Amino acid sequence: MDELNEQRQQRIKKLEQLRASGVAPYGGRFEIKDRAERLIAVHGEKSKEVLEQEKITCTFAGRVVALRRFGKAAFAVLQDGSDRLQVYLKKDLLSPQAYAVTEQLDLGDWIGVTGTLFRTKTNEFTVEVKELTFLSKALRPLPEKWHGLTDVETRYRQRYVDLIANPDVHGIFAARSRIIAGIRSFLIDRGFLEVETPMMHPIPGGAAAKPFVTHHNALGVDLYLRIAPELYLKRLIVGGFPRVFEINRNFRNEGISTIHNPEFTMLEFYVAYADYQDLIALTEQLVSTLASQLLGKTTIDYQGKAIDLAPPWRRWSYHQAILEVNGLDESVLRDRDKALAAAKTLNVAVDPAWPLFNIVNEIFEETVEPNLQQPTFVTDYPIEISPLARRKDSDPALTDRFELYIAGREIANAFSELNDPLDQRERFEGQAAQREAGDEEAHLVDEDFLRALEYGMPPTAGEGIGIDRLVMLFTNQASIRDVVLFPQLRPEK
Repeated sequence: MDELNEQRQQRIKKLEQLRASGVAPYGGRFEIKDRAERLIAVHGEKSKEVLEQEKITCTFAGRVVALRRFGKAAFAVLQDGSDRLQVYLKKDLLSPQAYAVTEQLDLGDWIGVTGTLFRTKTNEFTVEVKELTFLSKALRPLPEKWHGLTDVETRYRQRYVDLIANPDVHGIFAARSRIIAGIRSFLIDRGFLEVETPMMHPIPGGAAAKPFVTHHNALGVDLYLRIAPELYLKRLIVGGFPRVFEINRNFRNEGISTIHNPEFTMLEFYVAYADYQDLIALTEQLVSTLASQLLGKTTIDYQGKAIDLAPPWRRWSYHQAILEVNGLDESVLRDRDKALAAAKTLNVAVDPAWPLFNIVNEIFEETVEPNLQQPTFVTDYPIEISPLARRKDSDPALTDRFELYIAGREIANAFSELNDPLDQRERFEGQAAQREAGDEEAHLVDEDFLRALEYGMPPTAGEGIGIDRLVMLFTNQASIRDVVLFPQLRPEK
């Protein structure tokens, strides 16, 4: 810390020297005519002779990330976004004031330059600077060996420095932006209407999760940051919009891990007159199209495994997957004592007081999910863990639902929506009873949503896709923190 303070004081002195020489250390507008990315793409392969003949001038700006001084000249590397371009600062080519500025330069400072493209004696593509404008003084030094940091939390906490020191990180978030744009374009092209629904709910609903609670002073009521937009999007289906989607934040008051952040981005969409089978085909098409657009292929590498995203994908029923993966007898699915014994044998930790469906689901999550590496639609979930899904006509104990798993984690959840208001009320009341028994993630009874259903909702299929996890897959990142610009962390000590 003493070294940091010393360097900071040295930089403040340089800042004062700049001011004393008439240079604003925190300048105003600078007109950029070029970007490093385009200069490199268009001219970066040209020979020394061609550059000398064409005499290409450019004006761009960036942060100084490397600096070498010798005699009456210096070489600096400017970082413009994720691209870096060398500039040559020579006393004979600059005004006295501009060259004086170069003597006050530190790593991290921002400058703007105008000059001519050329190649150095070592054939490095470079800008020979004729004009220099100082734009901003950095008072803190850049980390020297950022790539070697073992405390990754510092990277997440100081993402602004991570982006400076690791240009590859820019690529992850540029890819994230393209993925979201691709999703939006895909759905709009298929007749979907993008909508926005409330982020603060009077009753939390649409998922099994513990909400964040806030208070509205003027109304004198508690409100909940939304755990899902589902019930509001279904209200729009009731109101006559046949295809709607929303890309926005959800908030769940849960633990933080490599695949969980309390604030995360979801896509939810709903299609009237459809069922979950229609969404299976749509999901295969959406994800494989994104892969082709982003990566130019449908077979991708994720953490050393080849994942084939080309449709069709595997379909596997929930109960059958549990039985086949673990070699269990069907009676485990009906007998609580046998389910408890199976969990013990499989080293799956469960609460002995749990009902049968919770024990079985824990077995699924701990033993089946990690095995679902290639894209797999797990279908036919039990009604007890699917309170908003339509019952199967062939087996009312199951629902018309699927969850999509890729690389061992859930990517999407979808079902044919329950549109029977009487059945929905019965399930809400069952969830409320579970809540009374201590399940903080169980649904409350949402009377307004029930009223909406009583006005009539057409047959509808709906789906939620975790954007963060999809970005992890496409950018080959093992942790959700690497695809969220500012992940939630413990307070800094």
